[in-house]
Amino acid sequence: MPSLSYHSEMLVVVLFTIIQVLGCTAVLLNSYLAVAQTQLAAPTESDASSVLVIGFVGGFVHSDDLRHAEVQMAQQIQATYGNGVQVQIFENRRRAKAHKLVLDWVNRGRDRELTDGAKGSPRVILFGHSWGASAVISLARELRRDGIPVALTIQVDSVTKNREDDSLIPANVAEAVNFYQTGGILHGRSKIRAADPSRTTILGNFRSTYEKEPIECRAYPWYDRLLFKGHTAIECDPRVWSQIETLIRTRLPSVPQPAQTQVATRVGN
Repeated sequence: MPSLSYHSEMLVVVLFTIIQVLGCTAVLLNSYLAVAQTQLAAPTESDASSVLVIGFVGGFVHSDDLRHAEVQMAQQIQATYGNGVQVQIFENRRRAKAHKLVLDWVNRGRDRELTDGAKGSPRVILFGHSWGASAVISLARELRRDGIPVALTIQVDSVTKNREDDSLIPANVAEAVNFYQTGGILHGRSKIRAADPSRTTILGNFRSTYEKEPIECRAYPWYDRLLFKGHTAIECDPRVWSQIETLIRTRLPSVPQPAQTQVATRVGN
């Protein structure tokens, strides 16, 4: 006759198997929903947006990490404007992919103008934090060589990556703004300038100081808050990102009425 311990072991095995099956089912369901959401969000030729907003996260942050303010803001903007505006977040090392997205988007907009006589040139807005802010200026410089204008660049505690010059704003950028802080061992560039002041308006270099970190920083990894206090504080500062969101929204078209279907931000990995 089997012992009690044998039955106990068998029960544990059965329970563990059930948990594994449920876990796999949940993963498959989430994957299905993610694919469905991406398909819903994908723009069509007939729904080509008039504005493209691209954001770059800093450091080694994943582009879908909702703990970070730039990812949250991107979702909020996309949800408000639906198909009228295209918003995408990239990791700073994915600049080449972001560049290709802009080229494809601009070409799609030009084709649409030829077919339906739409007026007005497409607008590109770029923003980023830390290495992501440096990626913003590098991408803007690439777009200058492509002959593509940029409406606005926004840098948040910009940190140079791979010896890129993130201080000089290329002439194809109409407006540029810089937010920075000087505390801690890692801090951003304090001043940006225009390569051609007659073509680019520098809206300002705005400094933030932090005696205490914003409460929103509690969601961030402990090691970032410990090692890079000021650099992390400005990224999760709701005052800074409220200003950034206002800057972006004032350059977007009016929200269509009735409101279009809200969609989640497409993430560029």
